[in-house]
Amino acid sequence: MSHTLGYTVNCSLLFTELPVNERPQAARDAGFHAVEFWWPFETATPEQAEIDAFVTALDNAGVRLSGLNFFAGQLPGPDRGVLSHPSRTAEFLANTEVVAQIAERTGTTGFNALYGLRQDGVDPAEQDRLALENTVAAANAVAKVGGTVLVEPISGSDDYPLKTAAEGLAFVAKVREAGAENVALLADFFHLAVNGDDVAAVVRDHAAEFGHIQIADAPGRGEPGTGELPIDELLTAAQAGGYRGLVGLEYKPTVPSAQSFGWLS
Repeated sequence: MSHTLGYTVNCSLLFTELPVNERPQAARDAGFHAVEFWWPFETATPEQAEIDAFVTALDNAGVRLSGLNFFAGQLPGPDRGVLSHPSRTAEFLANTEVVAQIAERTGTTGFNALYGLRQDGVDPAEQDRLALENTVAAANAVAKVGGTVLVEPISGSDDYPLKTAAEGLAFVAKVREAGAENVALLADFFHLAVNGDDVAAVVRDHAAEFGHIQIADAPGRGEPGTGELPIDELLTAAQAGGYRGLVGLEYKPTVPSAQSFGWLS
């Protein structure tokens, strides 16, 4: 028995051969009704015209924006989020207001807030305190639109403090203790697998707590079927365990994006 979870296309890793505002239509043309994005603008507080153009592109394509990252600095690249970076707190807090505005216009409810890398010369304890404070602020900003802040363990950088599901869940618990209930783990099966987690055990023990799931095969981060992860089994187990959300296709296609969905049939 396979799962019946729906999919949302991450248009920051798929359809990158097209300009950002053409990607929602490409996803719709490929048969999808929902998309998600990393922060799709160059700055934390883009011009209103840029925001309008992005929202219009979604509307014209007839797709739902299911998820959006808060501003994360240069991603991919040297930042991996700014939650814990003292010099960028004002920028991040200003961004939460823009995110809330986009959410009000699009109905988006899932918002990924990336922790940020450890920084030379900054006390890790201070970074952790700041990350907690900024996550609570972000949660308060999106609470008014029914939003949830997503906490994602990621791979590929030793200086990123949240690598395992246990570390992500511990941070979620801290945020809740600090007074924000609308926060949850983002379980990216690729990142967890690469970081050495037993993904099947994480799904078995925590599926109902996931705020969102993203998938890519491992190793390689390509579309399902290009690596060794039993993705269909994991998703089936997640649904059986109580996960009811969409599944983000956040892989790096090994063929042109529109041709990378053959595994779905």
